[in-house]
Amino acid sequence: MSTIRDVAEAAGVSIATVSRALHGLPRVSEATRQRVLAAAAELRYVASPSAASLASGQTNAVGVVAPFVNRWYFAAIVHSAEERLRKAGYDLLLYSLGTDAQERRRAFSGTLLSKRVDAVLVLGLHPTAEEVAALSALGGPVAIVGAKVPGWASVRIDDEAAARCAVRHLLDLGHRRIGFIGGDDPLQTAMPGARRVGYRAELAAAGLPGHPELEAVGGFTVSGGHAAATRLLRMADPPTALFAASDEMAMGAVQAARHAGVGVPQDLSVIGIDDHEMAELLDLTTVAQPVVAQGVLAAEMILAALHDPDGPLPSVTVPTELVVRGTTGPAPR
Repeated sequence: MSTIRDVAEAAGVSIATVSRALHGLPRVSEATRQRVLAAAAELRYVASPSAASLASGQTNAVGVVAPFVNRWYFAAIVHSAEERLRKAGYDLLLYSLGTDAQERRRAFSGTLLSKRVDAVLVLGLHPTAEEVAALSALGGPVAIVGAKVPGWASVRIDDEAAARCAVRHLLDLGHRRIGFIGGDDPLQTAMPGARRVGYRAELAAAGLPGHPELEAVGGFTVSGGHAAATRLLRMADPPTALFAASDEMAMGAVQAARHAGVGVPQDLSVIGIDDHEMAELLDLTTVAQPVVAQGVLAAEMILAALHDPDGPLPSVTVPTELVVRGTTGPAPR
């Protein structure tokens, strides 16, 4: 069986250069890289991840810290980021926190990721100053999706503006009693609060008073959206429109309305945010965000920082777009 030393001798380079060439790392000329690849192919050499790590000081792995992986938004970002990183020779180590505060402390302490990854990708969380310092101290680049952190590359949407766009659409249709379905925030995620702020701000801009009883918690799940909408529709003076802070909750709200014999959109308009992969099939009006593109862009930021540690740290806000479908219509008389 051929070894990395055999490849180095055949290509006329050092063992460290072979490791860098085979793993796509910088400071290897293209001519040298091709010579190493040819020698490795001829000798049928397959690199050992542990040996490569010892030779290069790199793990060729990126850690991903996410609140959940069983929800569409996070799963779509993880999948798109993983595809791009895999093509560049990097594996993913995924840490799903759930609602366990202790797991969050472990993930953000730095000890869980130390010497196991070359970079970290954080999804949808709003880290504290201590958590930022701990991950930054690992020495590799950190990128975040869904929030903005000084010193880290970031990609996100303007959640408050997206929420205001959704509420403005309902106001333009003549609705004045507009309910909100959001989520609680056990993990200090960045997005739920901003979307609630946008909902309230747009109502205030229209001169409408706030009604706390029209706000319900849906937990960012279909079942949670169903339960929240059911409660709101049982009010003595129910809303004529619902803005759900995610498409999954909006889907649950539409289902609840139909179970209650409330016509959508004749009696109740429903709008979400995301443009979930099922939104078009269910004819759901939404404020679309490019979820897959955000995962790819975050992976590109990680790769750029790995190849140029002193390069710029971009902070990108990607656009959103109102997509009008069949779940919103004029306010009933």
